Amino acid sequence: MPNVSQALKNIQQSESEWKQHPTLSFSEFLEELSLHPERVIRNIYQYYADMFHTYVTADQDEYHDDPESINYVNYDSSRLFVENSDRPFFADRLFANRLARHVESLSVGAQQNKIYIFEGPHGSGKSTFLNNLLRKFEEYSRTSEGKRYETVWRLKRDHLFGGMHSFNNLTDRLAWYLENEGKEDLAEEMRKACKNGDELLGDHIEIACPSHDNPILHIPKNARRRFFDDLLENEEFKWKLFTEKKYEWVFLDTPCTVCMSLYQSLMRLHNDPRKVLDMVYARPYIKNRRVGEGISVYNPGDKPLSEAVLRNEMVQRSLDILLSDSDRVDYIYSSYAKTNDGIYALMDIKSHNTERLMELHNIISDGVHKVENTEEYVNSLLLALMNPEDKMMLKDLQAFSDRIEYINVPYILDLKTEVEIYRNTFGKHIDESFLPRVLHNFARVIIATRLHTKSEAMLDWIGDPGKYDTYCDQNLQLLKMEIYTGHIPKWLSEEDLKSFTAKRRQKIIAESERDGWKGLSGRDSLKMFNEFYADYFSEDKLIDMSMLVKFFKKYCKQDKNILPPGFLDSVQKMYNYGILQEVKESLYYYNEAQISRSIQNYMFAVNFEPGTIETCRFTGDKIEVTDEFFQRIESKLLSQRSNAKAFRADVQKKYTSVTLPQEILRDNLDITKTSLFKQLHSKYIHNLKEKVLEPFLKNENFRMAVKDFGSESFKTYDKKIRYDVTYMIENLQKKFQYSHQGAKEICIYVIDNNLASFFSRQRDL
Repeated sequence: MPNVSQALKNIQQSESEWKQHPTLSFSEFLEELSLHPERVIRNIYQYYADMFHTYVTADQDEYHDDPESINYVNYDSSRLFVENSDRPFFADRLFANRLARHVESLSVGAQQNKIYIFEGPHGSGKSTFLNNLLRKFEEYSRTSEGKRYETVWRLKRDHLFGGMHSFNNLTDRLAWYLENEGKEDLAEEMRKACKNGDELLGDHIEIACPSHDNPILHIPKNARRRFFDDLLENEEFKWKLFTEKKYEWVFLDTPCTVCMSLYQSLMRLHNDPRKVLDMVYARPYIKNRRVGEGISVYNPGDKPLSEAVLRNEMVQRSLDILLSDSDRVDYIYSSYAKTNDGIYALMDIKSHNTERLMELHNIISDGVHKVENTEEYVNSLLLALMNPEDKMMLKDLQAFSDRIEYINVPYILDLKTEVEIYRNTFGKHIDESFLPRVLHNFARVIIATRLHTKSEAMLDWIGDPGKYDTYCDQNLQLLKMEIYTGHIPKWLSEEDLKSFTAKRRQKIIAESERDGWKGLSGRDSLKMFNEFYADYFSEDKLIDMSMLVKFFKKYCKQDKNILPPGFLDSVQKMYNYGILQEVKESLYYYNEAQISRSIQNYMFAVNFEPGTIETCRFTGDKIEVTDEFFQRIESKLLSQRSNAKAFRADVQKKYTSVTLPQEILRDNLDITKTSLFKQLHSKYIHNLKEKVLEPFLKNENFRMAVKDFGSESFKTYDKKIRYDVTYMIENLQKKFQYSHQGAKEICIYVIDNNLASFFSRQRDL
C-alpha cells in the first residue's frame, strides 16, 4: 500500500525553510542585527563577495616560501560552478584569480556605480558561467549565511484609527471617516468592494518595500551614528562600521521614495518616530530569478516592457484609504526596483539588450531613475556578457567608458581544467584508457592553438629558448602552460630560476588577458576529443603518444596554421623526458642517511680553505678539506657544464648570511630543516636519479624481465633483477598511478627508445 501520509510529511519537511525565515518586528530585527552585524549590515557588493567566499576556497600558495611569489593561487570553485549543476562551468586558474580580484575590488571601499561586462569569444562558456553564478546567488539567499532583510510595512488599524471603536468592523469605521471628510464616493466604492459583509482590510495590511530597502535605512540619517554606537557591543565590528569606506552607505543612503513618503505621512499622523518604526518589519530578502525578485536576467530577444511604470492597485487603494488625511503616497516603481540590492544581468549586448545598456547610462552615472514624477534610487550589481565583435557599439560612448569594467572570459588556458572538462563530459573512466600524461598532452595541444605564438614576457625571461630544446618548444608555449597552471618546472636552470622575479611572473600572467581569444573553442575541443577517443580506444591497448601525434598530424595537414611548426615534436620530447624521470624515480633507492651526512659535511667544509682538517659541527665527522673532497660531492650536485667554484662560493655566501646566523642560531632550526640544505638535497637526489638507469640499459635480461613481469617466466630471472623490476613496477603504480599494463608498457618504451642515453647526450652538449 502506498504511504500517502509519509509522502505528504516529506513535503512538509522540505518546505521547512519558510519556518526558518520569519518576519521580524523592528525590535526583533535590531536584536538580530546586534548578534550578527556583519550579516545584517551589508550592501549588494559586500553580499556578492560573501557569497563568493562561501562557495570558493583558495588553496595555499605552492610557493609561499618563495620571496618572489605573486600569490597566484589555485581556487577551488567547484561548489560555485559545478556542484548540483546541469551544465557545470569550469573556471581555470587564470579566470578564477581574475574573478577573485574582481570580487575583492567590490568588497572594499565605497563603490562607484559601474557595469561589469564579462567578455569572451564564442564557446568560452560565458552564459554557463553567469547562469551558474546567479543560481548560486539565489541559493545563497536561502541559507543562514546568506540571510538579508528587506522592509515590510505592517499598518495596523489601531495605529491609524484608534479612536473609532463604536463601529463593528474596520470597513464601517473607514466609511464613516471618509464620509466626514466629504469623500462619499470613495466610501461607497469601499462598501461595494466588501461583499457579504466581509472585511476589506483585516487587523492590518502589509506593504512591501518595492526596492527591497534594508530596514536600517529608516533610522533617521542624523541619528544613525549615535544609534549604532548605543546598539552595537561588538567593538571590532563597530570600529569597522565607523571607519571603513565600504560601510559609508550605512550613513549616507536613504530609503526608496515610496518608503520615505510613507514614513513622512505616518509621522504627520503620530509625530513620533518610535511609533512609526513599530510599523516597520523585516523579512528575509529571498532572491527569485523566475519572478524577477532580486535577480533579473534579460536575453537579447526579450522585448521591453509595455509599461515602464509598475503599480499595485490593491496596495494603492489601501494606502489611499488608510492615509486619506495626509499627502498621497504613490506606490509606483520600475523594474529596476525589483532588483535593487540584487543583480541586474544582460545576456549578450545585442538587439534589445543594446537598448537596455543605453538606458543604464544615467543609472550608472547618477544611481537615479525617473519614474513619472518621482526619483528612484537604484543600487543593483549590474552584470553583462559580451562577444568581442559587439564591443564596437560602445566605441562612441566615451562618457560611458569609465563606468564599464571588463572581466575577460577567454578559452581555457590551464591544462588541468581542460582535462577536467573531458572527464566531466565523457566520464572519469577515460583515464583508464590512457597511459599517464597522454590525456594531459591532448589538452596541451588544444591549448597551444589558443596561445599567441610569440610571447614577449617569456623571451624577456628566457633569452635563449634553444637551451631548453630537450624539454620545450622553440616558442616556449609548453613552459608558459606550466606557469599558467601554477607550476614551475624542475628542469629550469638555476640562473633562470633566480631571474624568475615577481615582476616577470606578473608580466607572464598578464599575457593571459590576450591569450585564449583564438584557436579551438570549448565546443571544438570536445568534438575533437570525441573523435580521437572513438578512433583509438581499445580494450587491450592503452592510448599512447604515438596515437596522439598521428591524430593531430592529420589535422595539421588540413590546416597548417592550427599549430606552430615543430610543436608536436616538442610535446613528444617533453613527454619522453617526463616519463624518463618517472621511471628513474621508481627505480631509485639510495642510503638517505648517507646522502644527508654528505650534504651537511659539504655545507660545513665550504667555509674552509683546501688543505685543512676540520671536525664537522653537525655530523662529528673529521673532514680533510681538499679539492677531491669538493669534487666528489659536487659531481652529485652539478651538471658537467656548471662552474663548480662559483657554485661553491654561492653556497658559502648563503650559509654565512642566512643559514647559520638566521635559521640555525636565531630560529634554532636543525641544519636538515634549513632552506639551503633542502636545496642541495634536491639537487643531489636529482643527479643521482639521472644516472640510476645506466647499469640496466645494456642488460638485455632486464628488458626481458620487464616484459615477463607477472608471468611464470619472470621467476626464472636472478634474484637481483627480479627485485629491481618489481620495485620499479610497483613504484610506477603507487607513485604515478600507472596500471599494471601501463607500467610495463612505459618501461619497455623508455628502454627501447634509449631515452636515458638521449637525454644524457643532450645534457652534455
